[in-house]
Amino acid sequence: MDKYSFLNAAHTAYFADLYEQYLSNPDSVEPSWKAFFQGYDFGSESYGLVDQNTAEDSSCDHISENLTKEFQVVKLIDGYRNRGHLFTKTNPVRARRKYAPTLEIENFGLSQNDLSTEFSAGEILGLGKATLQSIVDHLEKIYCDSIGIEYMYIRKPEEIQWIQNKLNINDNQPQFSAEEKKYILKKLNEAVSFESFLHTKYVGQKRFSLEGNESLIPALDTLIESAANYGVKEFVMGMAHRGRLSTLTNIFGKSAKDIFSEFDGKDYEQEVFDGDVKYHLGWTSNRVTDGGKQINLNIAPNPSHLETVGAVVEGIARAKQDDKYSDNPSQVLPIVVHGDAAISGQGLVYEVVQMAQLDGYKTNGTIHIVVNNQIGFTTNYLDGRSSTYCTDVGKVTLSPVMHVNADDAEAVVHAMLFALHFRMKFKRDVFIDLLGYRKYGHNEGDEPRFTQPKLYKAISKHQNPRDIYAAKLVAEGVIDNDYVAKLEKEYKDKLEVKLEDSRKIDKTIITPFMEDEWVNYQTVVEDKMMQPIDTTYPKEGLAKITKVISNLPKDKKFIRKIERLVQSRQKMFDDNKLDWAMAEHLAYGTLLEEGYDVRISGQDVERGTFSHRHAVVKVEDSEEEILLLNQISDKQGKFFIYNSLLSEYGVVGFDYGYAMASPKTLTIWEAQFGDFSNGAQIMLDQYISAAEDKWKLQNGLVMLLPHGYEGQGAEHSSGRMERYLQLCAKDNMYVMDCTTPANMYHLLRKQMKAEFRKPLIVFTPKSLLRHPLVVSSVDEFANGSFQMVIDDNVAKANKVKTLVFVTGKFYYDLLEERENLNRDDIALVRVEQLFPLPEQQIKDVITKYKNADDIVWAQEEPRNMGAYSHILMHLDEAKSFRAATRRPYGAPAAGSGVRSKKRHQEVIDYVFDKTKNNQR
Repeated sequence: MDKYSFLNAAHTAYFADLYEQYLSNPDSVEPSWKAFFQGYDFGSESYGLVDQNTAEDSSCDHISENLTKEFQVVKLIDGYRNRGHLFTKTNPVRARRKYAPTLEIENFGLSQNDLSTEFSAGEILGLGKATLQSIVDHLEKIYCDSIGIEYMYIRKPEEIQWIQNKLNINDNQPQFSAEEKKYILKKLNEAVSFESFLHTKYVGQKRFSLEGNESLIPALDTLIESAANYGVKEFVMGMAHRGRLSTLTNIFGKSAKDIFSEFDGKDYEQEVFDGDVKYHLGWTSNRVTDGGKQINLNIAPNPSHLETVGAVVEGIARAKQDDKYSDNPSQVLPIVVHGDAAISGQGLVYEVVQMAQLDGYKTNGTIHIVVNNQIGFTTNYLDGRSSTYCTDVGKVTLSPVMHVNADDAEAVVHAMLFALHFRMKFKRDVFIDLLGYRKYGHNEGDEPRFTQPKLYKAISKHQNPRDIYAAKLVAEGVIDNDYVAKLEKEYKDKLEVKLEDSRKIDKTIITPFMEDEWVNYQTVVEDKMMQPIDTTYPKEGLAKITKVISNLPKDKKFIRKIERLVQSRQKMFDDNKLDWAMAEHLAYGTLLEEGYDVRISGQDVERGTFSHRHAVVKVEDSEEEILLLNQISDKQGKFFIYNSLLSEYGVVGFDYGYAMASPKTLTIWEAQFGDFSNGAQIMLDQYISAAEDKWKLQNGLVMLLPHGYEGQGAEHSSGRMERYLQLCAKDNMYVMDCTTPANMYHLLRKQMKAEFRKPLIVFTPKSLLRHPLVVSSVDEFANGSFQMVIDDNVAKANKVKTLVFVTGKFYYDLLEERENLNRDDIALVRVEQLFPLPEQQIKDVITKYKNADDIVWAQEEPRNMGAYSHILMHLDEAKSFRAATRRPYGAPAAGSGVRSKKRHQEVIDYVFDKTKNNQR
C-alpha cells in the first residue's frame, strides 16, 4: 500500500492549514509532519513545483496533484506575507525599485488556468474555500496596496496570528464613516492651510514645512483620540523640525499667535533666557478629547542634532510611568517622529531601540513614525543607507513595520490605528514609514532642483494630499465641490485674527515645558547656587539605615565574600570610619526615608565598576536580587538601580529625560570610566549645559565620572574635566571633585534638598574608594554640610610659605609626599567645588596664609587639561599662581605604567620644589 495514500483521502484544507503553520513556525507542528514538510520543500526546490514526473525520488511524487496545488497556494500566501511589501503602491512621486522574484503565480508553480479553481487554502485567510483569483485579489489588497507590512520575522506565533487576523478584516482596507472621513479631511485641511498661510506671510523664512507629508496631522490626531479611549492618560512626543510647527498648532493646541510672535523675531520677556529657534521649542498642554477624556500632551524640546530627542522622550515617559502609573505603565504613550535619513543614519536610534525590552528602560512600547521625504538635505536615499528601508532598525526588536503612501490619508490613519492596537495589546514598539516627499528644499530658502531636478519636476506637478482626498470624497458623494474652499477660508480667517493679535505684543513669552511637574521649584542664578543648604540627618536615623543595609536575609544563601562585605557596613559605622560606599548608601537611604525616589543607571552600576557599591546582592543558588535599600521602612521612596546596555549617548539621554520629568527623584548616571562620557557629548552640549538657557528647562541629573591618574592608560585616567568646565557659564550646572565620604554624602543630599535643580557633574574616585585615609566620622555625616573648599587642618598659617590649591585624588598624593618630606611650610587646600567657583572662599584662604609667597595650582592632569584653564578664567589671582601640572599632551595619560609614574612624580616634585620645573 502507498505510504502516502492517506494524504489523498484526507481533507485538503487540513493539510493546507498545517503547512501554513509549518511555514510560519516549523517547530509548531508535530515532528513527523515537520519532517514530511521538510521533505516536500526539499523535493519542490530540487525538482521543481509543477512537473510531477521529474520528482521520481521525492515525496511530491506520491501526493495528488490537488494537494500539491494546495501546498503551492499556501506558498503563494506565504510569499505575499513575507515579500508583499516590496510590491506596494506606497511611493507617491517615484516608481518603486524592482525586486525579483515577483509574486506572479507562475513563480509558485501555478498557472493562469488555476485562477478559476477553488482551493481550501483560502480558509487560511478567512475566505473559506475560494478561487485562486479571489485569493490573489485578497492578498493584493492586504499586502500590495497603499500599505506594505513587514512582520513575518516575529518569533511569537500569537503576535503573527493577531496581525494576520487584523489584516484579514476588510482586506486591510480602511472602513470609515462619512463623518470620520470629513474629520480626516478637516485635519488635512488644517495641515495644508497652515503651511500655505505661513508661506505667504513669512516668505523665505525657515519653517521646515510638512508639505508632502500632511497626512501626519490627521494620523496623530486619530492616534491620540483613540489611545485616550484605551485609557492612555499622557502622551510624550519627540520630533525633529520637519512639520513641528504644524504639529504644535494643529495637534498640541499651541496658539498660532505665539508661533507668529516667534516668526516675527521679537525679543524674549526674560533677560536671563536666551531662547531657541521656533521649531525647537517644547510644549505641554492639557486637553479634553472628542470622547470626553482628559489627557496630557507633551512635545519635548529638541536640538538640531537629529534623533537626540528620542532618548529623552523615552526617559520622560518612563519617569511618568514610575511616578504615576506603576500599576499600568501603558497609560503613558511615547511617540517618536523620525526623518528617513536620520533614523537610518544616526547610531543613537539603535541604542534607543535596544532599550525597548530592558527592565530599566522599557516603556511598554513606542510608536515610531518616519516622516519619509526620500531625501536627507540634498542626499538621495540610495546614498543614505545600505538597507532596503530606512526603518530596518525596527527589525532588531522584531517590531512590525508598516510602509504607507502619505497621499492616501485613510490608509495612513488606518495604519496608525493598527499600530496603536498592537502596542496596547503586546506592549511593544511599532514602526510606521510614512512615505511622502518634501515640497521645497531642506528649508524654504533652499533650491532642491540643484541636486534632484527630476524628482522636483514631478513634485511641482503633484497635488497635495488634501486635494487628492477631497476629490475622492467628492466622487464618493461625501462632500460637494465647495466644501474644501469653505474649510480653508474658515481656518485661514482664524489664523489672520491670531496674526493681528500677535503683532500687538512686543515680547515673546516662552512657556516652560512640563510646568506642572515643576510647581514647587524656582529658577535660580549663581548667588542662590552658592548658598548653604541644610543636609543634616539624625544619628539614630543613620544607625537605623545602617542596620538595614548591613543584614542580608537569614533564610537565603549568599557567597561568603559578599556576606562579609555587607556585614562590614555595620562595623564601619560602629568604628566611626565611614568609607565612600557608605557615603553613597547613607545618602540614598536618608533621601528615601524623606520620601524622595532614587534611580541609578549606567554600565555595571549595581555592583560598581570597582566593586564598591553592591547595591544589588544576588542569592547564590537562584540569583534572586536583594535590594536592601528598598527595605528601610514602609513609607520610604523607591530605590531603582539598573545595569545599562553598553551605551553612553542613549542612556545619558534617557536618564536626562527621566530627571526632567521627575524632579523629586535623585537621578544618577554613572560612567564606567569618566572619559567614556564623551560618547554622550551631544547630550552634554545640547541639553545638560544649555537647556535652561534655551528652553527654561531645569534638570537635576547627576553624572558620576570616575577620574584619577593611577597608571591605567589614556582611556581610564581622565574624566575629561576640562570639557565640562569649558561648558560652565553663569548658573547652568555644578561641577565637583570631592575628596571625602562626608562631602560626597552631603553633596548628594544637597542635590535633592535644594528648591531648584541643576545638572551635577561629580568626578568620583577609584583608588580612594578603599584608601585608609578616605573615611569620615558619623558626626560629619549627621551634623556636617557640604564644603566647597576644605582648608588644611594641620598647617599653621604663620609657618606656611607655599600655599597649594589642589582638587581630587591628587591631594592624597601630595599629602603623602608632605609627610615623607616632613614639611610644615606647605598648606594643602582642596577645591571641592569647581563650578560655580567659590572665589570668595579661595580669596579668604589666600588672605589667611598671608606669609605664603608661593601660591601653587597643582593638578595631575596635563596643562591643557584638568581645571587649570578654568581657574585662570574665573579667578584673577590665579594668573600669578605657579602651575604644577603634567606637560601639555594630546592624550590624557601615557600607556606605559613606568612613564606614567615618572610624569606623576615630576609634578609632585615641582609642587614641593620650584626649581624642579617639569615643563622645561
